[in-house]
Amino acid sequence: MSELAKAYEPQAVEAKWYAAWLEGKCFEANPASEKDGYSIVIPPPNVTGILHLGHVLNNALQDILARRARQNGKEVLWLPGTDHAGIATQAKVERELREKEGVTRRDLGRDEFLKRVWDFKNKHGDIIINQLKRLGCSCDWSRERFTMDEPYTEWVSHVFVELFKKGLIYRGKRMVNWCPVSLTALSDEEVISTPQRSKLYFMKYELSDAPGEFLEISTTRPETLMGDVAVAVNPKDPRFTKYIGRKVNRPFPHAEIPIIADEHVDIEFGTGALKITPAHDKADFEIGIRHGLEIIDVLTPDAHINCPDLPDFHGLDRFVARRKAAAKLEEMGLLIRIEEYDNNVGYSERGGVPIEPRISMQWFLKYPKIQEAADAVASGDIKFRPERWAKTYAHWMENLQDWCISRQLWWGHQIPVWYRKDKIEALKGAESLGMTDFSAGDIHVGVEAPADAENWTRDEDVMDTWFSSWLWPFATMADVGEKTETLKKFYPTDDLVTGPDIIFFWVARMIMAGYEFTGELPFKNVYFTSIIRDLKGRKMSKSLGNSPDPIELMEKYGADGLRFGLMRIAPTGSDLRFDETSVEEGRNFANKLYNACRLRQMGGEPFQVLETLDSARPYHINVMAKLDELAVDLERLYGEYRFGEIAHRLYEFLWNDFCDKFLEAVKLDLRDTAEPWAKALSLGVFDAVMGRYLQLLSPYMPHVTEELSARMGYVAEGEFLMGKELPAEPLLAELSEEEIAAARSVAGEIYESAGRMRNLKAEYKVGSRKDVRFVIKAAPEWLEGEVKVLALLVGAEQITLDSAYEAPKGTPAAVTGVGEVYLPLEGLIDVEAERARLTKEISNTQIEVRKCEGKLGNASFVDRAPPEVVEQEKARLEDWKAKLVQLGEMLAALA
Repeated sequence: MSELAKAYEPQAVEAKWYAAWLEGKCFEANPASEKDGYSIVIPPPNVTGILHLGHVLNNALQDILARRARQNGKEVLWLPGTDHAGIATQAKVERELREKEGVTRRDLGRDEFLKRVWDFKNKHGDIIINQLKRLGCSCDWSRERFTMDEPYTEWVSHVFVELFKKGLIYRGKRMVNWCPVSLTALSDEEVISTPQRSKLYFMKYELSDAPGEFLEISTTRPETLMGDVAVAVNPKDPRFTKYIGRKVNRPFPHAEIPIIADEHVDIEFGTGALKITPAHDKADFEIGIRHGLEIIDVLTPDAHINCPDLPDFHGLDRFVARRKAAAKLEEMGLLIRIEEYDNNVGYSERGGVPIEPRISMQWFLKYPKIQEAADAVASGDIKFRPERWAKTYAHWMENLQDWCISRQLWWGHQIPVWYRKDKIEALKGAESLGMTDFSAGDIHVGVEAPADAENWTRDEDVMDTWFSSWLWPFATMADVGEKTETLKKFYPTDDLVTGPDIIFFWVARMIMAGYEFTGELPFKNVYFTSIIRDLKGRKMSKSLGNSPDPIELMEKYGADGLRFGLMRIAPTGSDLRFDETSVEEGRNFANKLYNACRLRQMGGEPFQVLETLDSARPYHINVMAKLDELAVDLERLYGEYRFGEIAHRLYEFLWNDFCDKFLEAVKLDLRDTAEPWAKALSLGVFDAVMGRYLQLLSPYMPHVTEELSARMGYVAEGEFLMGKELPAEPLLAELSEEEIAAARSVAGEIYESAGRMRNLKAEYKVGSRKDVRFVIKAAPEWLEGEVKVLALLVGAEQITLDSAYEAPKGTPAAVTGVGEVYLPLEGLIDVEAERARLTKEISNTQIEVRKCEGKLGNASFVDRAPPEVVEQEKARLEDWKAKLVQLGEMLAALA
């Protein structure tokens, strides 16, 4: 048992133990182990990312699960890695090139640009990994993977080829999310729906067959009217029945366009008539397909007007063109009015500008194994926690659309498709490409380039980042075609911890990929983390300035303090409201634990093995029984994934059951004046309980528990607490249930009575005095042996047991579990002054009672005030009345 320093310094302790765990290879999984396997794959963070609170929550939860599994005797693989994050990484490098060198990627060319990206990745790619290590994450770093590693890249190409040959991948024109800055298609996940104040333009189109008669329409985008090919109304809307089948004049460039009926049109929105621009709106596109309408694209890829027939508009930025179109409509007498309008606009996550719905030639995937993936969750083979997410998942699985898997980027997995050079123009301009073109020899689809590569040109696009990450659970454990020992041991994985915002983009796709390429589900449980918000309910973001830096929090409070503080406020299934005080409380908890062990060391004795419980006192039995209960409850709570409640139970045991009760009760035993046997017994119970408690706490606070276990002698030299299995037997295995219950009953009565007696002191303003004495009447026989402990807990100089005691009139008293308790006040207080104080307080309380009664007796207040305000006033009245009764009793006791 080596002496603990006076104050706990988390930074030094955490760095020391993490280095020791790495050196001891504590995190490395052994596929050859005879132990049952347990595995998690980390949701790979962006390679250029930095740690934020969402990462802390997600990875702390994974670490807790991994460490707990090791304690349960499992061979654990927590497999780490990073994602190449195609668009995010490319955007950062392109911005750096513009700012530092004034060049674009096209100035450099593809090969040189990719070299620059790799340089950027090698320079910045380990930042978040090192930050995860700072958090204490027990990943098997020897198995770290990157989605652009050669073996992983081979997996991605292999999967593309296999799915293409099954007829599930094809190239065609579809409506996609388009970023005018990054000049690429985007997934829905990369589009941020942003509330904003927009303008709704009301205009009128003249009926072609009735000059001077107009149809009013409304739109948020007058700049696209050059691409209008129809006006749509709802067939159920009686206002427009007479117009269906007729035509109106598009203002510019002039054209006659039909009025069509489609039930998609919202009768309540705007005027109820909608201009249809199929090339620039997803809903319009669907309407256009249903009605066979022409598609006119009036925007360039970078969102400038492409309309040579209108020189005044051609080449204008879309927002400039919006203002100009409104002005032109007004000039033509066709603009009725402009209204402010609250709506949600999709912004490119990386480009920071509104996206454009755009018809684009892209590669698409028809999802495989849809039914198997849906059934896996519906049947419970894969359990979602909280369960409500299973309904969201099922709804999405029923409404799948083909996945746009291509991106117009250079950083990423390049599409493994080559075009014959002598047919390149025709192939690139084709409306669609698929197996027919492959069978004809016009395109080559393969992991490797064609043998006569000089006659072929490779597709320039890369695959959506999600197309690589949906293979993550199995592609990280084996190369293509291999059935490694790691895969056999650890796949399917046990748990996946992720956010509900990517349930579609990642979770569902991984399930489908698992069934398609391994024939099995990829994981058994999915735990969806909370969304972290500030105390005002806002999502954390840099722009709002409400997102604290986790590294700064760890420097201030320690990694254990951050982990435990966050876990204590982590609800199951709802958003988390973050407050830095919770992290401060986590650090304070670590200090409390540390100081309890320092108190033990002051006993001056080495680690005590608890040989027998023959002489154990009720307080000894009670605290050990509480710990045994805690161990059982934690096992249940882990099974229910109730991480916040686990933290709460761990906190309550140490702070209340162990420190506030047990340590106070045995303080006399820890002094040098104590009987040797009593001291040895209490120290032995301390060590037995603390040794096991540190194990239970270890997954949540791994560093401080490792430090204390080593310093206190709870683990052998060279052994790590994190590798120690939980004991099979409870601490009180040798005692019967009746013996345990009897001892706990006594301890409970002592603790509860001590609390009531302390309250009695406080009521009469002598709470801090140690010279008080109590008399207990009608005490049980067993209390005689516990009087010293009770006096210690109460803070009393003396407690007398007197069955014949006749209390002087006015002596404060209370009925407790140990009998009638009296607090003689002679010499403790100035009775007259106390009587005057109580009389004044009674008078003030009566005033408050009358105020509340007056309000509640006022019909105007009761009828007009919100119901919750009225209820609050009723509650206040009851509180004041209760206080009045208490004060009256106290005054009567002084009579």
